[in-house]
Amino acid sequence: MTVLLGAVFNLNHPAHTVDWHFIHLSVANVVVIALMLVVFVLAILLPFPGAARRRDAS
Repeated sequence: MTVLLGAVFNLNHPAHTVDWHFIHLSVANVVVIALMLVVFVLAILLPFPGAARRRDAS
């Protein structure tokens, strides 16, 4: 099974990186950081589930 996975994913090449002055990140890490920021912003902007029910009850 390991030989089969080795044939599917070719890791024998240099990594793609994003270079910004002294910061060097792989493209995969940049994508993960961007998704984390999107989820954070959505968590701030979207209301909590049941917030309208609690507001109407009081």
